[in-house]
Amino acid sequence: MTRVAPMPDTVTLHVPFRIVKRGGRKEMQLPDGAVQPRRTDNTLVKALARAFRWKRMLESGEFATIAELAEREGIAPSYMTRVLRLTLLAPDIVEAILDGKQGPEVTLAQVLEPFPVEWSEQRIVFPKPR
Repeated sequence: MTRVAPMPDTVTLHVPFRIVKRGGRKEMQLPDGAVQPRRTDNTLVKALARAFRWKRMLESGEFATIAELAEREGIAPSYMTRVLRLTLLAPDIVEAILDGKQGPEVTLAQVLEPFPVEWSEQRIVFPKPR
């Protein structure tokens, strides 16, 4: 006959993490060394899609100026200009964002700030996680 130890009523599990804001949402950040599954940041992806769509509309001649396009879209020309700058991101950075493999510091707020035009310098500003 085997003896079974009594089951405790409560089990306490300690998981070290912190909550950070990312793309307007709260996200759980695990400690260094822990593998965190990456999720695509839909806010960033949407901004990239808009930027490339607007660029295509301007290049096709559908709209003559950013101000004209911004008026049609119902947004401020200054915001449109900041979003259009995303079309200057290095292809590997764009791909990392689309795959959800960008570093945690790559947020919409961060990429809308001025960044270097040279792709090699962008990789320093927006490093991929290891």
